[in-house]
Amino acid sequence: MREKILTKYRNANKASFWWQVVLVVVLCFISFLMLLPFLWAFSTSLRLPAESFDLPPSFFPTSWRWDNYAYVFTAFPFLRFFRNSIIVTFCISVFQILFSTMAAFAFAKLRFRGKNLLFVYILSGLMLPYQSYVIAQFFIINKMGIYNTLIALILPYLANPFGIFLLRQHMSSIPDSYMEAAIIDGCSKWRIYWNIIVPMSTSSIAVVVFMKFIEQWNNFFAALIYINSENYYTLPMGMKTLQGFRSAGNLAHILAGVMISLIVPTLVYAWGQKYLLKSIALSGLKS
Repeated sequence: MREKILTKYRNANKASFWWQVVLVVVLCFISFLMLLPFLWAFSTSLRLPAESFDLPPSFFPTSWRWDNYAYVFTAFPFLRFFRNSIIVTFCISVFQILFSTMAAFAFAKLRFRGKNLLFVYILSGLMLPYQSYVIAQFFIINKMGIYNTLIALILPYLANPFGIFLLRQHMSSIPDSYMEAAIIDGCSKWRIYWNIIVPMSTSSIAVVVFMKFIEQWNNFFAALIYINSENYYTLPMGMKTLQGFRSAGNLAHILAGVMISLIVPTLVYAWGQKYLLKSIALSGLKS
């Protein structure tokens, strides 16, 4: 009887092991398929101009032209556009998180008259497409005297209804017992917000940061509307100059600029992963 149990246990372990091997192989294959567009873009960024439109296309270039990346820095002020994008995206991400977490904390944990009505009013901003009020926003920015400045790209995006909604939903799920215990210990509302609610909401904060960072890093429309000087171009607007007149630019040079512009979002995601995993573990705490 004991031998039968041991044999059955060994067979179950072997079956589980081979299922895990199959799962890893399938996941690696799917990951490779998802990476193919990035690998093709990197390969094309190293081609000769004539090779960009070969039919049938070859995955690897015949000659590796690393000078295509040097061209991106010499053809136009890439570093200036890169700096402008960093400033705009960083300021928007920081202030959006600050304002969104404070507003979400108020809607989730504080009691005041008209709270639900005001929350519905903020959510109504999600139903309006940006193009429906951009003209009015343009006139306001022009009247404020900040047209054609980086402030014009930052100011309209300092608050976001989606971030407030997502963080409010997460903070509402945090048990009130944490807040009640902190009040008994003499904590102020600001300290409860900063030392208890915000650390327990890092998963939702990380999601909002990633989404808004990528959204603003790729924001071409705002720069097109509010900027007319090359000194204040962000990367999406500056990359447009690489396409040349009627998009007749070198595809290899364009994709070289794209690959360089992907460095910062990739680093941000890699840096934020540990905080996202840590916050998921914290979110499982119960009162």
